[in-house]
Amino acid sequence: MTTNLAFWDEDLPPETPEEQYQTLVRSLRRRQGFGLLFVRCSPADGELLVEQVKQDLPQKDIETLQLDQPIQNLYDIVAELPHPEKINILFIEGLEYSLYQYEAEKLQQGWETGETYAYSMKGVPLILGHLNLHRERFRDDFNICFVFLLRSFALKYFIHRAPDFFDWRSAEFKIPLDQKRWEQESFKILEEGDYEQYLSLAPQEQAKKLLEIEELLTAEHPAPSDRASLWLEQGILLHAARKYEGSIASYDQAVKFKPDFHQAWYNRGVSLYNLGRYEAAIVSYDQAVNIKPDFHEAWYNRGISLRKLGRDEAAIASYDQAVNIKPDKHEAWNNRGNSLRKLGRYEAAIASYDQAVNIKPDLYPAWYNQGISLDQLGRYEAAIASYDQAVKFKPDYHEVWYDRGISLYNLGRYEAAIVSYDQAVNIKPDYHKAWYNKACCYALQNQVELALENLQQAIKLNPEEYLEMAKTDSDFDKIWSDERFQTLLRDEAAIH
Repeated sequence: MTTNLAFWDEDLPPETPEEQYQTLVRSLRRRQGFGLLFVRCSPADGELLVEQVKQDLPQKDIETLQLDQPIQNLYDIVAELPHPEKINILFIEGLEYSLYQYEAEKLQQGWETGETYAYSMKGVPLILGHLNLHRERFRDDFNICFVFLLRSFALKYFIHRAPDFFDWRSAEFKIPLDQKRWEQESFKILEEGDYEQYLSLAPQEQAKKLLEIEELLTAEHPAPSDRASLWLEQGILLHAARKYEGSIASYDQAVKFKPDFHQAWYNRGVSLYNLGRYEAAIVSYDQAVNIKPDFHEAWYNRGISLRKLGRDEAAIASYDQAVNIKPDKHEAWNNRGNSLRKLGRYEAAIASYDQAVNIKPDLYPAWYNQGISLDQLGRYEAAIASYDQAVKFKPDYHEVWYDRGISLYNLGRYEAAIVSYDQAVNIKPDYHKAWYNKACCYALQNQVELALENLQQAIKLNPEEYLEMAKTDSDFDKIWSDERFQTLLRDEAAIH
């Protein structure tokens, strides 16, 4: 088999899309036998390109190999095509599917945006290793001009990870997105984009979306506001993938192109919060509410960050802003109550929790928090009623059952308290505090065996705390002189 090498060193194609297309057609028209051409284009433009080439070169036998899943061996797929010896030109679309998994693995391993797209990559994707190793077989066995239609990221893979194969190219072409196509593709990305949907995507699909956005961002004609929207979308997608540093970098780009982009400032604050950078998050939320003063989500999240820093008074002021703008924001009422409770302002906290559960009656954390505040005021019956509401909506809430038991204990209702503690340990068997409090309740009723049984379980789970506590806890006064109690303390001390 003879191979025509005459056009392997062709000059780079001209700049305009039409000139590049005409150069591609001329190259394909005169090509005889094996060749490698690479065309950087979007999938939609690739489909149009194939149809146009078929019209312009009717004398050529042109086929398309459309890949829609990852492959590791292109040679065998080509060899198994019907009559490959008759094919003059074979367009190959969809090779990107063999690279998305590699991109996803990099993303999962912690590669952030800048590093991911730098192409200083470790290892070689299997399909590219296959092409590197078998380029002579492609040349010797197929009298075909292969035309690879690739997105820009995939072309970079060939350049950096399959240089042996790529260096045999006859030419490389670029079909840039025109304004109309760019608007169509970016609109599709932004219209379909949704954080909850991004969370549900498999890593390969997340990587695919990121690469689509990256390609749109490399275009030259978008307006600054359009670029900002795409950077925001990239940030949302990276946030969904838990790549918070990368998402912050994307939001930084969004506000660079659109400084008054309140949503980008807000999202930036959320990513900073997730990294534990609360001061920086507050600065971002400040930017968001300065631009959009009625942005209740930003006021609310600002309050959460302030509370993380122990600045509860300032947090309450932020929650006040949130509920002034959106009076039915139950989350803000609940967290406002938490800050008030931390400051010891229990009556005001209870009033906030009342607002929360009036808006959302099944908000079990608010019922629980209200119960704690009522207990602090010595209003044990009311506290129990709140705890009952909490476990009504969340029966496996072991902390509530435990605190309910404490309120019952404070009322001297030891048997009822034990029932609540039982619920707590049934849900969480290693909940040592409940085991210990059960022991106290049994001891107060002079039920020695049951008291010792529960105390032993508490000590087993947390010997450092309960061995010493039991020695001085007045709840055990009634059984203090019982030899069985003293023996348990001695035996457990010897073990631990």
